[in-house]
Amino acid sequence: MPEGHTIHRLAEDCRRLLAGWQVRVSSPQGKFADSAALLDRAVLDGADAHGKHLFLGFEQAGWVHIHLGLIGKVTFDGTVSDTVRLRIQGGRRGEHTLDLRGPAACELITEPEKQAIHARLGPDPLRPGEDPEPAWARISRSRVPVAALLMDQKVLAGVGNVYRAEVLFRHGVDPFLPGRDLTRPVWDAMWADLVELMRAGVRANRIDTVRPEHEPEAMGRPPRQDDHGGEVYVYRRAAMPCLVCGTEVRTQTLAARNLFWCPTCQPPAT
Repeated sequence: MPEGHTIHRLAEDCRRLLAGWQVRVSSPQGKFADSAALLDRAVLDGADAHGKHLFLGFEQAGWVHIHLGLIGKVTFDGTVSDTVRLRIQGGRRGEHTLDLRGPAACELITEPEKQAIHARLGPDPLRPGEDPEPAWARISRSRVPVAALLMDQKVLAGVGNVYRAEVLFRHGVDPFLPGRDLTRPVWDAMWADLVELMRAGVRANRIDTVRPEHEPEAMGRPPRQDDHGGEVYVYRRAAMPCLVCGTEVRTQTLAARNLFWCPTCQPPAT
């Protein structure tokens, strides 16, 4: 499932390529045909993202709410296909095409319905001026492992399996530590780190979390080869040596996803 930086990058792309222009909207697959007909020839006048939710604004017609889920994908190549749920064509000369395939959600909603989605999501490190206090309030009262809380979109929006594993490693936090035992200074540092890491993810369109001294060139090691891309400390590195201490990276299922951590760099609290 795409993490928050991908959705914010898509919102930026939509604003850059399509916003401000009258667009053609269709549903080659047919499942969004009725709503597409209402939006066809309207102006796409905005794009917003909150966590893993993308919103495309259409004048007075409302917002298209998109959640990619596990298999959803957005492309801008205009490839002809009858599997496209939503197609938006526009730009100065109509030269840009957005195609949405396989989303978990694609629906036309009103402004109040959009606000209701925001209300049930936790703070998003990528939304300007976002207040992390509601996330801390929930984490600091919980007996649930912090690694599970970071994946709960009601607690913190946009953080997925990669960012949760990496930010816990970068701050030496045992993933099984109950949320209420996490200290405030560590939480503040983690939030600030997520803001910087995820912003970098939007710019690069990939996740990189290793510090300069652990880059391939600095360590004399080959670059990471993985369809996830990006240089990481523990994510998908089970049974491989930790880049910092050499201990074998471990994995275990937590919150229905594979967790990765280094037992030496992230020791249990005493």
